[in-house]
Amino acid sequence: MALHDALAELELEIDDYALEGRVRRINPEFERHTTVVRLRGGGEEGLGEDVTYDPEAQLRQQEAGPLLPLAGSWTLDGFSRHLAGLDLFGGTPPWMDAFLRYRRWAFESAAADLALRQAGRSLAEALGREPQPVRFVVSLRLPEPPAPDPVERRLAAYPGLEFKLDATPSWDDALIERLAATGSVTAIDFKGAYKGTPVDVVTDPELYRRCAEAFPGAWLEDPDLSLPEADAALEPHRERITWDAPIHGVPDIEALPFLPRSINVKPSRVGSWRELLETYEWCAARGILTYGGGQSELDVGRGQIQYLASLFHGDQPNDIAPRGYDWADFPERGLPRSPLPPELEPTGFRRRS
Repeated sequence: MALHDALAELELEIDDYALEGRVRRINPEFERHTTVVRLRGGGEEGLGEDVTYDPEAQLRQQEAGPLLPLAGSWTLDGFSRHLAGLDLFGGTPPWMDAFLRYRRWAFESAAADLALRQAGRSLAEALGREPQPVRFVVSLRLPEPPAPDPVERRLAAYPGLEFKLDATPSWDDALIERLAATGSVTAIDFKGAYKGTPVDVVTDPELYRRCAEAFPGAWLEDPDLSLPEADAALEPHRERITWDAPIHGVPDIEALPFLPRSINVKPSRVGSWRELLETYEWCAARGILTYGGGQSELDVGRGQIQYLASLFHGDQPNDIAPRGYDWADFPERGLPRSPLPPELEPTGFRRRS
């Protein structure tokens, strides 16, 4: 039985819903806004989190309130198809198409949480999968001019921590050597698949070569291989190339220049349960490793991607560290260590907080 079949016919009763804003300054340049979705029905509540990277769109949604026609009796798959036909942005199209999937996932995840709670079952039980401990890494972009301090300070507080780092052309050989000496870098993110966003990084074939050679055990995420010189720089390291930003489901993986050994699967970037579970199954059938990625979630969304990691790829370098590790003022004690135990609530789609 396909994984999605295990969820599709779950009955779902929605009476109403509410929206709650969340905000946190992650660092001096980035104030994060998200919205918690609370679907209510049958004496239960299901939660999801909208991770759209547009503060104004988040505030518009919160100020407008619960205007979507969601009340009624559904199956989970029927509710998903209903969502696909709604204008989730209230007549103001988002400036990135990906945000349509981000917002849809907030309602899809909340609906699954509610349906499972109404049925008295957990997601793990419904899918027939045994939760596993979750290995996680911390994703960081170093300041400009770049310095290793953010990595070294976190390692001093939490020895054994692993990192995924955004490489930029300003990285010199001394910095790369110092980072490599920590033995903590498990992935380098070139951000080459991003175009027209605040996190774009210029394609630099020499940077690609230097990083690939300096971090011989690290995954190399989202290089821009459209430039022949960049493709040539990473050709000897092709088995370590992995992808994140272009992946919204199976068709995007099939469209890659070659099938990779590993793929970053972000539920919010995929957008729906059907496409997400089909992506996991498609990759598993071809021996492609999957790992999870975060979206700077501020609430229940972080625990939900950790939940999925525990079911599908707990042993991989999941970019889903608990909240706090990515803050500029990160707590120097008290944060959970990797691997996270699979502490899941007995019903629904949530980790224990």
